[in-house]
Amino acid sequence: MSTALTVPVPVNTTGIHTRPGLGRLVAVELRKAVDTRAGFWLQVATVALTVAAVLASVLTGDAADRTFVALIDAGTLPAAVLLPVAGILLVTSEWSQRTGAITFALVPVRLRVLAAKALASLLLTVAMLAMAVAVVALGVLAGAPGEAAWSDAAPLVGQTAVYLAGGMLTGVAFGAVVLRSAPALVALFALPIAWTAVATLPVLDDAAPWLDTRLALGPLHQEVVSGTQWAHAGTALALWMLLPLLVGAWRWGRHEVG
Repeated sequence: MSTALTVPVPVNTTGIHTRPGLGRLVAVELRKAVDTRAGFWLQVATVALTVAAVLASVLTGDAADRTFVALIDAGTLPAAVLLPVAGILLVTSEWSQRTGAITFALVPVRLRVLAAKALASLLLTVAMLAMAVAVVALGVLAGAPGEAAWSDAAPLVGQTAVYLAGGMLTGVAFGAVVLRSAPALVALFALPIAWTAVATLPVLDDAAPWLDTRLALGPLHQEVVSGTQWAHAGTALALWMLLPLLVGAWRWGRHEVG
């Protein structure tokens, strides 16, 4: 169950209600992301699994597994899987928790609410990225001291930010398209898997790196990517994140609140 949330409607000196500012809406959406049981435990699980993954790599791997490149790959996997789930839950909560009628009564322009949810999701992504980088850095210091262990750290942090933010916004987009938690989660994981299976067909060998998120986005947290690889990532994000986000914005603005 979630804690009841209300957004106080500011009143100006003339007694006329004014709409909440975007900053206030983002703060409310951040609270929504962590004050439900599902949201809270998702964040706890992300932190715990990140620590466990890095610790396992440091304790069981050889020297090559204790560099920043290796540990950032292992350490960001939990966030890459769980952050899109958090994005879906944040968007679909207006329907699953039946808070949409109140939310849209206070903020009639629905796209402002969706924009606040997207911004809150990105802030949550930044927080989880900072946590993962800190855990990875501690792992490198403990397991592989030396300047060589930090090779390519700066570009990999930037690329990982794109990787995690893309995944989170994809979750927001799928949630906005479907508007229900369970089917949105199924679609988020099933559709890319199904496409990956289809992309193994020889006729799609040339197109797969451009459209398969596993091939296009996977290198972002594993190596310093080339210009062509950035083009692959951009095309895949346009298909799996931007297009659903546009469709979701259209659905979000028109779907009837029950």
